[in-house]
Amino acid sequence: MAEALIEVQNLNAGYGGIPVVRGLNIHVNPGEVVALLGPNGAGKTTTLLTISGILKPVSGNINVLGSSTLGERPEKISRRGLAHVAEDRSLFFDLTVQENLRLGLTPDRNKRAEAMESALEMFPALRPLVDRRAGLLSGGEQQMLAMARGLASNPKVLLVDEMSLGLAPIIVERMLPIVREIANSTGTGVLMVEQHVGLALSVADRGYVMAHGELTMEGTAKELQANRALLEASYLGGGH
Repeated sequence: MAEALIEVQNLNAGYGGIPVVRGLNIHVNPGEVVALLGPNGAGKTTTLLTISGILKPVSGNINVLGSSTLGERPEKISRRGLAHVAEDRSLFFDLTVQENLRLGLTPDRNKRAEAMESALEMFPALRPLVDRRAGLLSGGEQQMLAMARGLASNPKVLLVDEMSLGLAPIIVERMLPIVREIANSTGTGVLMVEQHVGLALSVADRGYVMAHGELTMEGTAKELQANRALLEASYLGGGH
């Protein structure tokens, strides 16, 4: 099997030196979609922020693309091949769709035109909107733009935090299969936090369930789907 693109080992992570994630071990392989599930406050977003270097781990180790990220700035981890689509989408509302996409483009000048085209191919609804300011887009279009900007960097690893937040279910049903397509067509490893458990597991290969900052379940998507009673039980009681 190819070397894991993300390997998190005994991770303790949190804020002000106080861990909200404890003893976490997860990995993501090339071309794989992995769902990170659990109730609000379980530590899912904290995990993604720590993998991308925005938060420094309290202890433990994170390998991205075969090398430890300890002590590295987020920009360096990003240049290594990691893209992070944040929960708030982090768009520049006064800039056009095209300008937002350009900000995400790969530093390799020879691949920029191809990367822009690939991102728009994955989200063709953005094509007629390239000259529109991001602030004038619908919620679904803004989420497409956030995803497309992440893809424009030609990532080998893609972190996606609550893609469905604030979107109508019908939009979510259209967008989640694109995550599967990204992994299949590019070999990118995807780690996604998602509140729509059933939809997430329908496109994922594997899943991890967190509660109270710790891993409570893991398995293939089929195993987790078959164990819905236990999966639902793990969501009860929050997890701050």
